[in-house]
Amino acid sequence: MLRDFFIGLSENQLLNTAAQKYGLQLGAQQVVAGTNIAEMMESVKELNQAGISCTIDNLGEFVFEKSEAIKAKEQILAVVDAIREQQADAHISLKPSQLGLDIDYDFCKQQIKEIVDKASKDDIFVNMDMENYPRLESTLRLLDELKENGYTNIGTVLQAYFHRALDDTRKYHDTRIRLVKGAYKESSDVAYQDKQAIDANYIQIIEEHLLHGTYTSIATHDDKIIDHVKQFVKAHDIPLDQFEFQMLYGFRKDLQLSLANEGYRFCTYVPFGEDWYGYFMRRLAERPQNMNLMVKQVFNKKTNTMIGLAAGAFVLGRLTKRRK
Repeated sequence: MLRDFFIGLSENQLLNTAAQKYGLQLGAQQVVAGTNIAEMMESVKELNQAGISCTIDNLGEFVFEKSEAIKAKEQILAVVDAIREQQADAHISLKPSQLGLDIDYDFCKQQIKEIVDKASKDDIFVNMDMENYPRLESTLRLLDELKENGYTNIGTVLQAYFHRALDDTRKYHDTRIRLVKGAYKESSDVAYQDKQAIDANYIQIIEEHLLHGTYTSIATHDDKIIDHVKQFVKAHDIPLDQFEFQMLYGFRKDLQLSLANEGYRFCTYVPFGEDWYGYFMRRLAERPQNMNLMVKQVFNKKTNTMIGLAAGAFVLGRLTKRRK
């Protein structure tokens, strides 16, 4: 129920708009690397110095006008420039919906093509984040058509909770793929609902792409999954430069550094921007215990967790009322 609650909040446009007025005051500064490129790049530099690569996401949702999508594209192009100018060990993550997928497919494709083309000249990889099920086919179509146009610096995300995940993993053996469990609320017609089933499918697609794919990004904070991957690659003599672990900015920093120090390739997903609300709520939905991060930021560390949760709900309620 708590997961559904946070997913519902992430899809609330009124709350999204209201939350932007508060900057990152509701605890999101723990998991969002600033609101502008300069702030974000400082975080990227620190991670690079620790031997950690980054994938950068210019946050943005609820895009219904072409002007908004074009603005998002220009911001991402500026990130490409910043990566090149500062010689950062980083690449791009983007959401097709932010670039106009819900407005017009061809318009969105041209937007993404501009980004991929510019990034290719600087040998920068571009990853298209996978969103909810209604956008899955169109996102894969974008990937296929960009690859047909000759671009090799483009990939996407496959989500383990979808029944079709293994078939998609097999289809994209020749593509750099990020593998995740999945963060949206989906129908049982298309997605597994049971955690054990999702975990089992996640392990299956990880093994499939590690054995037969090109480069695999394994995005998880799950200790059991991480330990399984370590044992699997050792048992099958899979080179450490054929895959990487990924985690979200602000989460499990000690483990991120530990994996990097052990010699594993590691990449941190670094989100930034004023439109942080939907991203933040989905992170709470994925692991409700992440709420502790918000509680610790807003309240004294000795504050009882239940009091913090109640206060957090009160703040969100206040935001809703102010918009009415």
